[in-house]
Amino acid sequence: QARLVESGGGLVQAGESLRLSCVASGRLFSNNGMGWFRQAPGKEREFVGSINWNGSSKYYADSVKGRFTISRDNAKNTVYLQMNSLKPEDTGVYYCGGGRKAYAGGVVEDYAYWGQGTQVVVSS
Repeated sequence: QARLVESGGGLVQAGESLRLSCVASGRLFSNNGMGWFRQAPGKEREFVGSINWNGSSKYYADSVKGRFTISRDNAKNTVYLQMNSLKPEDTGVYYCGGGRKAYAGGVVEDYAYWGQGTQVVVSS
């Protein structure tokens, strides 16, 4: 079994930055794609970004391109999401997902494991 634990969320003002971390343990990480999703109150979970097993391929939602950067450190079993120029519409619970394969895309079905989420609130 695998376990994912997110951290780094918080309350910030518009224009500020946050860095989220997700530490993986158990049977997955270095051979699996990883991703970040978010969910705002009353809305469905939406894709934010994903990274393949060795970090050579990254994919972002249009809403965060140019502002967010996903990265990973396989030696630390950790995936990061650097969020710059935050906007109020970025508010939500951010979830880390462990992919089923070496490459993970933008749909929840690509992911077999999820963390408990970390709250991000961006005030205007």
